[in-house]
Amino acid sequence: MRFGPVWPLQEATPMPTETATGVATETATDVATDIGGLLPFEIPMWVANIGESLIVIALAVVASRLLVRLLGRRVAQQFRRPSLTRTALRGIRVTVYVLALLTILNIYGLQLTDIGLSVAIFSAVVGVVLAPILGSFISGIFLLADQPFEIGDMIELVDSGQQGFVEDITLRHTKMFTLDNTFLVIPNGEIRQRDVVNYSAEDSRTRLRLNVLVTYESDITVARSLIEEAAREVDNVISGGPNIRVGAARYPASPTAYINEFADHGVLLTLRYWVTEPYKLLAARSRVQTNIWRRLEDANVEIAYPHSHLYFDDTSGEMNVSLNNGLEGLDGIDRPSTTTGDSPVPPGQDPDEFADE
Repeated sequence: MRFGPVWPLQEATPMPTETATGVATETATDVATDIGGLLPFEIPMWVANIGESLIVIALAVVASRLLVRLLGRRVAQQFRRPSLTRTALRGIRVTVYVLALLTILNIYGLQLTDIGLSVAIFSAVVGVVLAPILGSFISGIFLLADQPFEIGDMIELVDSGQQGFVEDITLRHTKMFTLDNTFLVIPNGEIRQRDVVNYSAEDSRTRLRLNVLVTYESDITVARSLIEEAAREVDNVISGGPNIRVGAARYPASPTAYINEFADHGVLLTLRYWVTEPYKLLAARSRVQTNIWRRLEDANVEIAYPHSHLYFDDTSGEMNVSLNNGLEGLDGIDRPSTTTGDSPVPPGQDPDEFADE
């Protein structure tokens, strides 16, 4: 006498198989039978595999987030660079996801030897396509090791003149927000070949220069003093203080105007001054030039401009000019002349003598 209904799960349960080493292993059918034994109906094998894969993916997501949360502060204290910290945390996530992928492939019966053979064949076929991507990854490694710039630094691409802040550095590309509020993604293989100016490497103070050409009749001493005072009036210009060290050299912190050159049209003065905010270079330069124009306008100083003077006197010589119909003798080509009733005026004679003829 039986109690309760009986649900058939599978007609036959395959026995464990022995490998070449004599160790018994379970097949995918046994796994499905064990799982299906907990339920009052039969489960297809592909449904069981999908369910296990989803469980592995969920565990991988939870594990990656938990590891990043637990190890994030320690990694940040170890590297002390945002770019390296983010790269290390991405490596932890990728490792967890790779282990999850290998587990899912094992659920479907794929072994590591089969996977390795498939990857080798696939890499050989699409090696040409993957070469640029691999080059970007290698460039990213060198970029993180060389440390030409860091996340948050203000940089400038010299060839294009684009300025902005580094948002993120990955093994494949570098993200940059320009000062025009645009988003720029540059592959690491490309940015390593371009000239990049870092305005925030170690010191955010940046030195600018301005050339002012004044006439020789101007008072040069007064001009230099007025130009320096005009630069000190701008807010983000360093007005004074101790000398600023750049490598082994030291430069005055306050604005200084030098006599650069005695040029053709005047005396070339060069103003050098330091600004505290590198992302306001254009605004600072504009304010300095506005103050210089205002101060020099009321002083005995005149800004020079290119001009020429032509002098003619008795020693300049004479030039004979004649009018001729036709282009005879032009460029070595003899051209026939036509009679139009007007005859050329001989050189040295007054044209009015022929007015009545």
